[in-house]
Amino acid sequence: MNYHINHLPYLAQLQHVVALGGGHGLGRLMSSLGFLKARLTGIVTTTDNGGSTGRIRLQHGGIAWGDLRNCINQMITEPSTASALFEYRFSGQGDLAGHNLGNLMLKALEDMKIRPLEGVNLIRSLLRVTSHLIPMSETPVHLGAKLHSGATVVGEVNIDKLNELPKRLFLIPQVSATPEAVKALQQAELILLGPGSFLTSIMPPLLLPEVTEALAHSRAKILFIDNLGVEHSPAAALSLANRIDWIEQRIGTSAVDGIITYPDADYYSLGEKKILAQKLNDDDITYRHNRTLLCQSIDRILAQFC
Repeated sequence: MNYHINHLPYLAQLQHVVALGGGHGLGRLMSSLGFLKARLTGIVTTTDNGGSTGRIRLQHGGIAWGDLRNCINQMITEPSTASALFEYRFSGQGDLAGHNLGNLMLKALEDMKIRPLEGVNLIRSLLRVTSHLIPMSETPVHLGAKLHSGATVVGEVNIDKLNELPKRLFLIPQVSATPEAVKALQQAELILLGPGSFLTSIMPPLLLPEVTEALAHSRAKILFIDNLGVEHSPAAALSLANRIDWIEQRIGTSAVDGIITYPDADYYSLGEKKILAQKLNDDDITYRHNRTLLCQSIDRILAQFC
């Protein structure tokens, strides 16, 4: 932690950093920036309908807890019996097989009529996670896609399996953003989009009008962090410029100030935006961001704005 604070002068001086996304990508980013502690907020996608989360939603309803749980897991810095319990996944056969206990704990809090954000905060306190995590919405919602044929596809799992890029994405139903998420964006000095699955992790929060309005009027620097590997989804057909265009069409303005990507990326058609292209991957898993290199890249691109 001291390494980060002493060697990342631009990041270290920020008081309000917000990251949007879901699943493994947001968790990786949040854990990389964990030294910011309470100065860091993650706004987490809640449209997941796969795996343990999907089974819980199908049988019992409620919001999608999987991405929130994943982020909490990656933010744990002090392993304990409580953290091991939260991360426990049932094996064997039967109804519990494959379920993550953390998902069930969060679902239990929801069933007890505990506000979702308060449930997350309770778990954060139990596991000594100091950075903030906010569900993008506290109302159950699914991701939908409209195809060029006019057909509609519902659910993240089905959208990721498509053989074509959808014409547009939307939420079912159109829910409201969590107020604390909007407030965090309004206070932010730095906003980070990605890495993560473009259509099913990064885009869903941008389908909330309150979020896009906050982004459109934000005075923060907005950075897009590119994935290091090709996605196994229709998003693979989108170039880096295409993805930035999708984001900015949703926000309604040329909001993205800078892009962090890998050396061989095609970023030459991105105009006046600040670009930082450098090695970012772990040596053992090439599609995964190295935490130290990721922090350094964010600090480096921030220096370009000074």
